[in-house]
Amino acid sequence: MAKRNYVNNPEFLEAIVAYKKLCIEAEDSGDKRPQIPNYIGHCIYQISTRLASKPNFSGYSYKDEMISDGLENAIQALGNFDPEKSHNPFAYFTQIIWYAFLRRIDKEKKQLYIKHKVTVNSVMTGTATDGADDASGEPAYIDLNNDYMSDFVRTYEKKIEDKKKKQIKAKIGLEKFIAEDVVLPDDKPATDETKVEEKSE
Repeated sequence: MAKRNYVNNPEFLEAIVAYKKLCIEAEDSGDKRPQIPNYIGHCIYQISTRLASKPNFSGYSYKDEMISDGLENAIQALGNFDPEKSHNPFAYFTQIIWYAFLRRIDKEKKQLYIKHKVTVNSVMTGTATDGADDASGEPAYIDLNNDYMSDFVRTYEKKIEDKKKKQIKAKIGLEKFIAEDVVLPDDKPATDETKVEEKSE
């Protein structure tokens, strides 16, 4: 038995074409843009939730935020889909949602880095507490028995540093390419006309 796709691509395309036609008519008449049909919304929701269930993304605790970002980005990009250039809205929205997921992951990792960095620095200075008091009424200090936080901070900072190095290297490479491509007037090779002038002198 053949596997049934959860989004019918031809029907999805047909619904988008019909919706964009309504949007054009509303714009021409000066009316408000019509609401996105339930079918299109359902298809986008299916793509986002199914993509979030794949092994690449299924292990994250903030999966709901990823799905929300995917839906928001896909709806914002709905008007940019051009049926004349592409007949595959499924692939179009899958890619948009995919990159929305990656941006959310980067954002969450950055927040986690800030949290761990502050905690590690507080532990090093002896000012880190978990906000609770022990039996004596003194604040209970955080006990870091593992190096998870420190390793996470080191790994994240190395990733940022490597990214900056690549950007600098790419910039230097571009500047070198531009410099080699530009021929200064003094370096201009002699032509037959200039050789004739030199001989006549």
